[in-house]
Amino acid sequence: MTTADYADQIKHLDATLRSIEGVLDIAKLRKDKEGLEIAASAPDLWDDQAKAQEVTSQLSYVNGEIERLTTLRSRIDDVNVLLELAQDEGDSDSLAEVGREITALAKAVEELEVRTLLSGEYDSREALVAIRAGAGGVDAADFAEMLLRMYMRWAERHGYPTEVYDTSYAEEAGLKSATFAVKAPYAYGTLSVESGTHRLVRISPFDNQGRRQTSFAGVEVLPVVEQTDHIDIPDNDIRVDVYRSSGPGGQSVNTTDSAVRITHLPTGIVVTCQNEKSQLQNKASALRVLQARLLERKRQEEQAKMEGLKTDASGAWGDQMRSYVLHPYQMVKDLRTEYETGNPSAVFDGEIDDFVEAGIKWRKQQQKSAA
Repeated sequence: MTTADYADQIKHLDATLRSIEGVLDIAKLRKDKEGLEIAASAPDLWDDQAKAQEVTSQLSYVNGEIERLTTLRSRIDDVNVLLELAQDEGDSDSLAEVGREITALAKAVEELEVRTLLSGEYDSREALVAIRAGAGGVDAADFAEMLLRMYMRWAERHGYPTEVYDTSYAEEAGLKSATFAVKAPYAYGTLSVESGTHRLVRISPFDNQGRRQTSFAGVEVLPVVEQTDHIDIPDNDIRVDVYRSSGPGGQSVNTTDSAVRITHLPTGIVVTCQNEKSQLQNKASALRVLQARLLERKRQEEQAKMEGLKTDASGAWGDQMRSYVLHPYQMVKDLRTEYETGNPSAVFDGEIDDFVEAGIKWRKQQQKSAA
């Protein structure tokens, strides 16, 4: 590739980043940072722990966004200087370095560009993720646990805090269900494309005849409720049951009836939380999950009304969206976007960004087509 080609690529990256800087409004981010730093330095900040965590989380997010934008801007400026030096001195090694950096920059800019596609009403919020084992017996329960680890590893790779609200273990292995929060801005908009039915095909480690088994697990992603949402839940609309928490194999986690199950009587929605030792903490967490489910139900009903359709709020659960094949070949494929990889091990270790980005782009295209 010639120096002119590299120059054109750098010019394109520069223009794309300027567009992203405009959409993400870096000037506003810097102004927000100043206000959050003042709030974070208040001596009485931690008198209200929930508010303090919100402030520090927002400050961390804003700092991260500013750093990402400024670092990319600096790298584009630096690679442009390096190209000029390589051209002046006829240095082939430096020119090769320019090529490698342009490739890396293109990937980084594309990832950031995907963020600008997250413009839905709740996209900027934190996320609640629920995973449930589907058809397939013990293999499905094991698959649900594999998916839980996959998403937790993904969050860890990005430095996103997580909190597990509930894990219901299956008798032999794996999980019946799990619910956890990803406490980072835009977690909902990012992970919402993961909602649907996931399918695993492999030689079952639980079948002594070594037969191939197909199993399923459902993933549901909900936006975290905020104070402005006005999701009121009258006390007479819920039934609260308490029971003893249990771990794998039925082993007792603690000796008190601290686990909480809340049933929303008008809708039949049931949520549980058992990961805290305090019954009050479990109830508070379960209510947050219930509010998130009711908010999502409301959103889907409003969307259906706008589209002139009547749809079940749980309809997305039946949408098979991704296959993980471990036998007779190795492949993970998204059935909506057609994106695929031959490295399932990396995917189960949390490397799902390419799938998520493809899903966000696909959703945006579907929305444009429907408009």
